[in-house]
Amino acid sequence: MKKVFKKLAALLISCMMLTGCSSAVQIDDYASNLTGNSGTQQVQLNQESQSQKDSGGISKDKIKVGVIHLSDPAEGSGYTYTHDLGIQGMQQNLGLSDDQIVRKINIPDSDADATRKAIQECIDEGCNIIFTTCWGYMETTAQMAEEYPGVYFSHGTGYMSNGKNFNNYFGRIYQARYLSGIVAGMNTKTNKIGYVAAMGSDNSEVTGGIDAFALGIYSVNPDAKVYVKVTNSWYDPEAEKQAAETLLDMGCDVIAQHCDTSYPQTLAQDRGVYGIGYNSDMSKEAPDACLCSVIWNWSAYYTSAVQSIIDGTWDGSNYYGGMNENLVGITELADFCAEGTADRVKEAKKQIMSGELGVFDGVIETNTGDMIGEAGKTLDDATITGAVNWYFKTVNVVE
Repeated sequence: MKKVFKKLAALLISCMMLTGCSSAVQIDDYASNLTGNSGTQQVQLNQESQSQKDSGGISKDKIKVGVIHLSDPAEGSGYTYTHDLGIQGMQQNLGLSDDQIVRKINIPDSDADATRKAIQECIDEGCNIIFTTCWGYMETTAQMAEEYPGVYFSHGTGYMSNGKNFNNYFGRIYQARYLSGIVAGMNTKTNKIGYVAAMGSDNSEVTGGIDAFALGIYSVNPDAKVYVKVTNSWYDPEAEKQAAETLLDMGCDVIAQHCDTSYPQTLAQDRGVYGIGYNSDMSKEAPDACLCSVIWNWSAYYTSAVQSIIDGTWDGSNYYGGMNENLVGITELADFCAEGTADRVKEAKKQIMSGELGVFDGVIETNTGDMIGEAGKTLDDATITGAVNWYFKTVNVVE
């Protein structure tokens, strides 16, 4: 991976001062649900950088950003909500006006025609960079990028790119999943932990997250089992609700999720058990149940991507950030977490960020008895994002 996005994101997140700056804005850590100064960082941003003048970038007043959303970000606090908060953060960070952002909402990722129509509308409305935020948009985005080489396309959570005007962005969410697994393992009493999953084992994005979660649990509680109920949809509120109810009926006393709604959290609260949220801080929906949430700070990427187009430094490279880039993390633990939970999380986080712990380290046994990996090595990012089609040995799929 080339380093331009990493450098830009690091500059933004670390609050370093860029040269040629003329105004200060606030970067909000929207996903963490913090308020006031505790959730913001001061940063200076170029109004018109020298690199933009020298290398053919697009001036800020000519930038127009399109974003394709799976659902309505105003409804809920899940995947789409968090991506749109990232777009809002980017808009604030770069000082873009509302009419420089074009949103297309409720675009089903399983409908290629609807996806194409939404992207075409963004192009027709003058967008020069378009973010397509869901896995199923990938192939249509790739096709449109070839048809419109003068438009920049950036696709989230997949793997396709062309190294020119079409890149891919995702992150090492497995790092945060591992930490949340420690939380789950320390707080279960039944040793039955549920997981509502959007997709089955053929999808590495979801399966890698489940395995990282299970590995985190195993590191503190090897007797606990993970029970996975798959909805086969990125966004299906009723299916997500039914999946959570099934797991709760089985006696799971901690419910985690890779789905869009907060049903697993609110239903856990209704049953008097615990939950672990995803995408944004779901303690606001389930304050008495949510132990923590696995979160994304998408504004880190969206800001760096659009800034690179303004500067003329976009190079088509893919982006894959993690905890060190402040793209992923977990929220502060609930004050009702079991004693010792925070210490175990703190220790593991330090090891991950230093590189001492890679999560998928050494030889890993699957739930079919196969062995994955090699002693003394860790799985690389390409394998984790594209070739994890197996479950860790403590994982059980509920039909």
